[in-house]
Amino acid sequence: MTKRIKEICSHIPKAEAFADVGCDHGYCARYVLENDLARRVYITDISAQSLEKAKTLLKNEIEAGRCVALVGDGLSVLPEECTVLIAGMGGEEIVKILSEKIPPVFLLQPMKNTEKVRRFLAKNNCSLSLDYTFEDGKFYDLILGTRGGGERYSEEEFLYGRDNLARHSPAFIKKVRMERDKLANYLRLTRSYEERERLTQRLREKERLLDEIDKNL
Repeated sequence: MTKRIKEICSHIPKAEAFADVGCDHGYCARYVLENDLARRVYITDISAQSLEKAKTLLKNEIEAGRCVALVGDGLSVLPEECTVLIAGMGGEEIVKILSEKIPPVFLLQPMKNTEKVRRFLAKNNCSLSLDYTFEDGKFYDLILGTRGGGERYSEEEFLYGRDNLARHSPAFIKKVRMERDKLANYLRLTRSYEERERLTQRLREKERLLDEIDKNL
């Protein structure tokens, strides 16, 4: 199990029913079963062929009736409301899935476009109890939340995540510094006036954020 999967699993809450949507190899579902975090576990994938990997891993649990494998798109195949994990997909795909119906509890790990996920959740009155960045070779965002009880997010929180701004984890600081350095390098290589203006503005934003972080360290 990779550090990324371990980090995701460490934040899966206890529930009556749990669903891993787009479950890949099924490691998170196995963690839930091994740690008695849910009575019923569903693993789903839009592709029957892709689902075979998880079905092989969870063969004994499926035969015992503790886990159910379902082929289908998004949340539509789930027979009941569940705590839902969606990990390893792009943010736009996650928004598309959640647009069908937002589950009562959700754990999301977008591979990109996390800002779009945050904006969708805020627009749909969701409350986020966890929203931070961690590292495993690459940087990943993890969001835990519930349907209802929504809170207002600032523009900066949409961009970076509330917990990152509140606590400045080492992974988040490292990510922002790397983004700043990339922007500075692009700026040195760019000749277009319009592009230089855009890059300069973004670079100033990163530098301002890092200055704020340094003040609070």
